[in-house]
Amino acid sequence: MAFIRVLARHSVHCILSKSSRIPSSSFQKIEFFSNATILTGKIPSEFTGISQSSHRTLLMNLLQRYGFPQSQTYEFVEKNRFLLDSSLSDVEKGIGILLSMGFSEKSLVSTIASRPRLLELEFLGKWQLGFKEIGFETIPPSLVQNALEQSGEFHFEPEDLCRIVLDLRNLGFSDGTVIRVLERWPLVFLRGSIDVSQKVVFLKGFGIKIDEINHMCHSYPDLLAFGIESRLKPLFKESRDLSFSWNEIRKVLIRNPKLLLGMEVGELSHCVDLIKSLKCRMAIKSKILSKGPLRAAIDVKLRVDCLCRHGLIRRDAFKVLAVEPRPILYELKDIEKKIEFLMYKLGLTIECLVECPKYLGVNLEKRIIPRYNVIEHLKSKGGLGCDVGLKHLVKLTRQKFYNLFVKPYPECEEIFGGLKRVVEVKARHPTGMWKLFKPLKFSNSMEDVRHMKSFMESLV
Repeated sequence: MAFIRVLARHSVHCILSKSSRIPSSSFQKIEFFSNATILTGKIPSEFTGISQSSHRTLLMNLLQRYGFPQSQTYEFVEKNRFLLDSSLSDVEKGIGILLSMGFSEKSLVSTIASRPRLLELEFLGKWQLGFKEIGFETIPPSLVQNALEQSGEFHFEPEDLCRIVLDLRNLGFSDGTVIRVLERWPLVFLRGSIDVSQKVVFLKGFGIKIDEINHMCHSYPDLLAFGIESRLKPLFKESRDLSFSWNEIRKVLIRNPKLLLGMEVGELSHCVDLIKSLKCRMAIKSKILSKGPLRAAIDVKLRVDCLCRHGLIRRDAFKVLAVEPRPILYELKDIEKKIEFLMYKLGLTIECLVECPKYLGVNLEKRIIPRYNVIEHLKSKGGLGCDVGLKHLVKLTRQKFYNLFVKPYPECEEIFGGLKRVVEVKARHPTGMWKLFKPLKFSNSMEDVRHMKSFMESLV
């Protein structure tokens, strides 16, 4: 109270010092409010503003301590004024509850930034009780985050979540499958579980047991999002029309349902037609069909998806595999590795595979990389007089590439992968051959001396 009186007197003194510029009526009003403040003991609005400013600063420091970026904290607090009406202890307690639910610091910041009402203690207490009533041994943070985010957006209550879990359990799903389904799909779409039950009945009609359906939904939760008339029935009909046996279809569904049910209607027929039209060696085609025609069609689909993920259109992807079918036999990780080398090392685009599909059929470590290293070495020395493209790396035979780019440069032998040649400068003639060409020396006889003298005298 003494501090307030001192501040009030100080402000009155400042006002009186400027009284020459303030009318008397204004002075009387200011003096009246100052006296009222001293008598009643209330804090003026000026000091209330200071208190709010300090509270805002403390709140911003609290949020920054839990990972909020400093540049966004002030704007966040200003947009959510209800935080200024909450005590710091309540805000910190709310953050502690979210962390106890399994939120990481990064997910905590992003979740609170998009749903600031999650910091309300009453809301968090209600959901804490709801998660306990579900009866899961452990609840993954992704499910908690999914439920809390949608509760504010779709007015989703803990009672709705408990009812969904109960319905899925009654259908025969295990807790692990229920968690997978709730993590994958928005909870609001699962409020009516009658659609899910119809799909379970549909799959049972094909002889699939409930344990197998549970396994299928656990490994591929998207199955429950497909419509029966629009997706499931046409896919099953297409599979039977292609003369695949039911045992083969059932085996694929149980092992990995995404391989078959993840296809669009008509895509399986396109893959089968590609396999039938392959023009390659019989040994390669037999190896492709060794696991059965359905598995071969699925392998084609996976390779097409791999090429499309890197930017190739579906039509060109089928064209590449039709010209070069060997990638159907290779692992997806090997194809990914070749595409990454093509795009990031060679600096080419994925469309180059349409012009040179053989690139996917050759060995990367034994063929492409050694040739690439030789070309890069020659480029660094300025030894190339022309551009070397992908066709030179792929289509040239080993002997032809060696004669063109390796043999003229002995230092490239080791880079290319062969033994380094030792270049020796050989003499023109064998050692000692010069002795055979040296003229013989003969001693001069008296007769030779006489002939030379007579020759010289004739000249004189």
